[in-house]
Amino acid sequence: MNNIEIVQKGLKKRYAKERRFKAYGVFSIIISLSFLAFLLFDIALKAAPAFTQTYIKLDIDFSHKVLRINEKSSYTKDELFELPYHKLPSKSLYQLFPGIENRKQKKALRKLVSSGVRYNLRNMVIKNSKLIGTSKSIWVLADDDIDSLVKGLIDRNIPEADRRVKDFQIAWIDKLQLENRVESRFNINFFTSGDSREPEQAGILGALKGSLYTMLITLLLSFPIGVAAAVYLEEFAHKNNWLVDMIEVNINNLAAVPSIVFGILGLAVYINLFGVPRSAPLAGGLVLGLMTLPIIIITTRAAIKSVPPSIREAALGLGASKMQVIIHHVLPLSMPGILTGSIIGMAQALGETAPLLMIGMVAFVADIPQGFFDPSTVLPVQIYIWSDSPERSFIALTSAAIIMLLVFLFLMNLLAIILRKKFETRW
Repeated sequence: MNNIEIVQKGLKKRYAKERRFKAYGVFSIIISLSFLAFLLFDIALKAAPAFTQTYIKLDIDFSHKVLRINEKSSYTKDELFELPYHKLPSKSLYQLFPGIENRKQKKALRKLVSSGVRYNLRNMVIKNSKLIGTSKSIWVLADDDIDSLVKGLIDRNIPEADRRVKDFQIAWIDKLQLENRVESRFNINFFTSGDSREPEQAGILGALKGSLYTMLITLLLSFPIGVAAAVYLEEFAHKNNWLVDMIEVNINNLAAVPSIVFGILGLAVYINLFGVPRSAPLAGGLVLGLMTLPIIIITTRAAIKSVPPSIREAALGLGASKMQVIIHHVLPLSMPGILTGSIIGMAQALGETAPLLMIGMVAFVADIPQGFFDPSTVLPVQIYIWSDSPERSFIALTSAAIIMLLVFLFLMNLLAIILRKKFETRW
């Protein structure tokens, strides 16, 4: 075998190894995408029931007798607030199913509709007191167990003792469906309501606003401080200085510290020492700002390093000061990397749960926050709370909240790509 044949044989082996390596890479990507697609499909499948709700049509009697109020030309808000609205849906159901004397069945009959219907009727009467003395057909929210039954999530064929809906309740729902009194609608409450102990009333608006307020505080704290620190370390700090070296080491170490440590720090310093309101977006933003700060500093320094030295030298040669070079040349050219790193750091902070649990943002908060000091929660914590709830309907709500979080993260990463393309400068 001559030298040419030896070389050709070696090349064939190397090319074969390269083809196998590429095949392994393609196979790995296909497997990863398959698992990702399966995961997303499973989440979407479980989340689908959360986007619809079951309503039942009731003939509500707003008569003075039922509401136990005297007939007058006008009523004060306090008078209307104290009326027995819980009797209205019960009386309507008793009229639809007369002859039920069993106390247990009466209680089950009232359970066909959500416990929050009384508050919806109260708000309707307070908004329009002319309803008093009239009768009106109103679509009211069904209970979560009835909602699951209508959606087919509860198997009718299993023994009655093994399901939450009784046989007579199924018969009642079937009768209402035959009378066109049962209807499925888009679950607008999921996007317009806060958290609730009842799955059919629970929504994600409180967690969304809490996440928005928390991320705003995180951005206002971490972005300017992180960029300023990176500019100082990269452009002004003396090299081979023990203090600067110690700062750089600590920044790199902080980027690898478990997130729950920042939660403990926030609990000890912000809440116990400075008295920041517990479970408020301000406390959450301060904690996540500390956690995001090292990431922004590291990515900003990398972006500043990528600016060619010739840009600085040319600006200095034309008489620009050091600060002018940084403000007018270095920072604009490094802005794509700075913005990308900052948004990725914010996206990571948005998905954090552990540090927020330490500062009390795991508490049940039914009211929608109106500011930075109001008690609130965030999307990851809301998912954690719902996933731990025993009711079956919370499974769908948990999956729907996960989809909202993924959409939020996708939009943030998309924004990072758009900003990079917009500010990117080629030289």
